Amino acid sequence: MIPKNPEKVKAAAANPARPGEKCQAEPKRWFPEVDRGRCEGKKDCAEVCPHDVFVIERMTDEEYAGLGFFERFKATVHGRMTAHTPNADACRACGLCVVACPEKAVRLVSNV
Repeated sequence: MIPKNPEKVKAAAANPARPGEKCQAEPKRWFPEVDRGRCEGKKDCAEVCPHDVFVIERMTDEEYAGLGFFERFKATVHGRMTAHTPNADACRACGLCVVACPEKAVRLVSNV
C-alpha cells in the first residue's frame, strides 16, 4: 500500500473539475480506467485514493505490446511502471484520482 499524501488529497478535493460522486457512490457503480499510453506510474492516484483501489507496478508484456511506438518509448523511459486497479470494486467515485493524475491518464467510468 502506498501511503496517502495529505497535501495532494487536499488539492484534489478542492479541484472544481473533480468528477464522480465525491465518495458517495455505491461500490461497483463506477470504476477507474487507466490509459496505459499516458500513465507514467507517478503514484499520485494511489496517494490520494481513500479506498486503496490502485497499485503501481510494472506493465505486463501484453499491455506494453498494445502501445504505439511513442507510448512504448515513454513507458520504457518510466521503467514500464503504470497504475493498475486490482481493487476497482472498492471505488466509490470520489474522483480524486482523476484530478490528481498529472498525465490525465485516469477517468471514471460508470458501470450503469
